[in-house]
Amino acid sequence: ANHSLFWTVMSPKGGGAPTGKLADAINSAFGSFDEFKKKFGDAAGGRFGSGWAWLGVKSDGSVCVCSTPNQDSPLMGKLVDCGCTPILGLDVWEHAYYLHYQNRRPDYVTAFWNVVDWNAVAARFDDAR
Repeated sequence: ANHSLFWTVMSPKGGGAPTGKLADAINSAFGSFDEFKKKFGDAAGGRFGSGWAWLGVKSDGSVCVCSTPNQDSPLMGKLVDCGCTPILGLDVWEHAYYLHYQNRRPDYVTAFWNVVDWNAVAARFDDAR
């Protein structure tokens, strides 16, 4: 399930920043888009070993950032410390970045922002609310 979401939120014409209701939710939760990217980057970079970083929608409609180990997903609810509906996920298993970035996971996370399809993420956000 994780990779199914991962591949649908990227595009060669991605990048930029979210707009509309998603941008409002991110700004409300994190203060700014830059602060969101920092928190997301911390979740991705702080995951020891393999796992995922997530932007998700909580049951109250607000957004949150979290991280899960290995193949775990926020969809697992109480089994993980990250119960939400995922709308953006970043694979931080070594296989996802090692060929291009070796052990430089932060560089991989930075490059990820250039391919995020914010329209796809916004559609997932609308569906999750």
